[in-house]
Amino acid sequence: MLNALVAYAAEEGGSHNPLFPAWYDIIWSGVCFVVILFVFWRVALPKMQVLLDQRAAAIEGNIAKADEAQRKAEAALEEYTAQLAEARKEAGEIRETAREDGKKIVAEAKDNASAEAARLTSAAHHQIEAERQTALVSLRSEVGTLALDLAGGVIGETLSDDAKAKAVVDRFLADLESSEKAAK
Repeated sequence: MLNALVAYAAEEGGSHNPLFPAWYDIIWSGVCFVVILFVFWRVALPKMQVLLDQRAAAIEGNIAKADEAQRKAEAALEEYTAQLAEARKEAGEIRETAREDGKKIVAEAKDNASAEAARLTSAAHHQIEAERQTALVSLRSEVGTLALDLAGGVIGETLSDDAKAKAVVDRFLADLESSEKAAK
């Protein structure tokens, strides 16, 4: 094919180069290029510039929103951290107060138990003393009766006189108590 092209160029007269266009083609191509360049420069390029400016503004707006959201998130995190620290401190104070209250309750319970034990012990001592006195009175009367019967059996006569019998019983019991105290 290259050979055919060279042969054709030789027949035309060799003055015309097939790789270089004619002058009228270059001029019309230049005019068309300038018209297209002018239209592109005046119509398409401003529209592209507006579109690019809008896109840049949208991107900058989104970046600003993201930065604001980041600041808000950091502020919320700091506030949360502060609230958490405050809650932990308050929980520690509550635990400490509860421990102190527990100690007070235990101490009060011990005091109440000691007071109740002392009251019960005192009541028991009073009851024992009352029962001892009752037993002593009962024992005196029985011992007195037995002593009178025994004395009447030893003497051989009955001791029916109450004053005499009471004097004999009292003397006997006094002797018995003094012998018990001497033994201790």
